Amino acid sequence: MARHNHDHDFAVIGLGRFGGSLALELAANGFSVLGIDRDPQVVQRISEDVTSALSLDATDDDALQAIDIPAFDTVVVAIGTDFEANLLVASALKALGVRRVIAKAVTQRQRAILERIGVDQVVLPEIDAGRRLAQALAEPHVLQRFDFGEQHHVLELRLPGALASRSLRHSDLTKRYGLTVLAVERAQTVQTAPPPDFLFSETDLLVALGTREQVDRFFSAF
Repeated sequence: MARHNHDHDFAVIGLGRFGGSLALELAANGFSVLGIDRDPQVVQRISEDVTSALSLDATDDDALQAIDIPAFDTVVVAIGTDFEANLLVASALKALGVRRVIAKAVTQRQRAILERIGVDQVVLPEIDAGRRLAQALAEPHVLQRFDFGEQHHVLELRLPGALASRSLRHSDLTKRYGLTVLAVERAQTVQTAPPPDFLFSETDLLVALGTREQVDRFFSAF
């Protein structure tokens, strides 16, 4: 099965809970997605919702070459229950010249092994999900948190009630806590780089940038 080389063509190998949901979400967002699994029943269930789906043994290098796997810009190895197969497939993809290989790992040790063989990105869905839940429980007013470099976070958070009706200047977010307010969302409109006299409303959502220490200091105050 020859493929044209498109920057946004994805192949997902392993269509279990993680791989299957990933393939479906990518397809729902308009991307071309090839789903691959050795179980024909799994392939059949997903076939109508992705661009194409194949049942094959991805540990077979010849089978991967036959479907022109290097033509895909990104290939995700989502085999979660058999790490040896996961490792073999990821290694084969790198040897075949796939430009970007992303692999699923279950443990930090698996992650280290995959990184040593040259996998471009390793994801740990279970560990990451646990970390996100812990953050959500500890910081219920934070909607999303993104790492920005090694020391900084970009946060999307609900405005603390104590700041309602205050201006950005008098909220002391920058002076006292060191946070930079990048944007404010209100009633589905977004004010980017709000001026110092911008007045907060109790329903506002803030997007702010700060270091770990600045974020912790802000949270401890509210």
